[in-house]
Amino acid sequence: AVNLDMPVPNPNSTPPPDPKIVEIFIDFDGTLFWNGEQIEKATLDGRMETSAKEAEQPEMHIKPHKLVDYGHVAHVMATAQRIGLKKLGMVGNEQFL
Repeated sequence: AVNLDMPVPNPNSTPPPDPKIVEIFIDFDGTLFWNGEQIEKATLDGRMETSAKEAEQPEMHIKPHKLVDYGHVAHVMATAQRIGLKKLGMVGNEQFL
């Protein structure tokens, strides 16, 4: 048996709001889309910088096309890391299995 100190639920508390999600799609040729809007790499940097300054950073969901060169994906991830975004995830990895 393992004893754990678990938080006591508070029925009067409101649940946390759903997180803001930004979807970054990387097409097979490296074309970038921010929530469905096609953007350039310079625009990506600016939007990521703005997102990093928000009080509650949005979740960045990176969705690469299955034929995209990994260099394009690495660029997006490195940019997010350099700028200081903390909530970053890859979505759709099952296409690579």
